[in-house]
Amino acid sequence: MIRLGAMRVFSDTYFETSDRPVRLRLCDHPACGQAGDFRAPKSRDHLNDYYYFCLDHVRDYNKAWDFFSGLSPDEVEAYTRDATVWERPSWPLGSAGAYERSLRDKAMRDIFGDASGEEKPSPAPPMSVIERDALATLELVPPVDFAAIKAQYRVLVKKHHPDLRGNDSENEEKFKDISQAFATLRKIYVADEG
Repeated sequence: MIRLGAMRVFSDTYFETSDRPVRLRLCDHPACGQAGDFRAPKSRDHLNDYYYFCLDHVRDYNKAWDFFSGLSPDEVEAYTRDATVWERPSWPLGSAGAYERSLRDKAMRDIFGDASGEEKPSPAPPMSVIERDALATLELVPPVDFAAIKAQYRVLVKKHHPDLRGNDSENEEKFKDISQAFATLRKIYVADEG
């Protein structure tokens, strides 16, 4: 090894004088003693099995090589068609069964909407906390309309009215909460209907 400043330069003799034997593959062409550095497939059926040739003989082999030799035109066409889809099975479009087609169509409608042009009703806007609390006070579960709210209000007023229950403070507070909840819901639902 020769040193030039901080750079190392290796001499060629270092690589030439290796004590390990180098295995040399010879050309597979008969009566050729050159190194067989170039590989070529042995046949169409055994593409991973190779001959090893020197440069001159691999050129001659490649000129004479015909992948489709011995095949009829129909077999060549079939091979070409299979190769265009990477030898994977394929089928014509629309050949799926009715059940699979209905599932696919439903998924497409869910993603892109209905193609019939009919408008779907928009989902109800999320309920506010005030509205949810007022419905809970009236012991109702959404979705409800104003007629159901009014009917439930009448039932609860009769049940908790202080004049009917003897001025009980608990019933009086419950009556006030029911009245407040009804007033809140009337503002929300009557304003929506009008």
